[in-house]
Amino acid sequence: MQLSEHFTLEELCFSEAGARLGLDNTPSPSVTASLHRMVAFMEKIRTLLGGKRIAIHSGYRALSVNVAVGGTATSAHCLGLACDFVCPEFGTPYEVATTILRHLADYDQLILEYGWVHIGLAQEGSPSRREALTKRSRSAAYENGIRA
Repeated sequence: MQLSEHFTLEELCFSEAGARLGLDNTPSPSVTASLHRMVAFMEKIRTLLGGKRIAIHSGYRALSVNVAVGGTATSAHCLGLACDFVCPEFGTPYEVATTILRHLADYDQLILEYGWVHIGLAQEGSPSRREALTKRSRSAAYENGIRA
């Protein structure tokens, strides 16, 4: 199902871990509505990055999938409001994150994670924190700002 010009429901819901473990990662109608908001934001990012193809690593995660991948209990992924991605044709994850940081303001979280960029949106009606962080490894603490 096409959610926007460049993003499908299938790519936003695919989970390698979920598939391997046989976990259902089908979003509810309310999560699907959130995924429409998420891909609208991802289209803004794609335009900002010169129209280059974005590869989604993780979008929506059902609670069971989120637990299986070690996600936090409050993960925006479970609400359909987060996306982990790369855009190699544009540049490194650091270059992508710093470009977003400089040009877009309506995100809740922007995290340069170890190998990809995480973008999260606030729930409908809630203010965006515009929080920018770096996480260098699964065990590392979050650092304020986007850091090389």
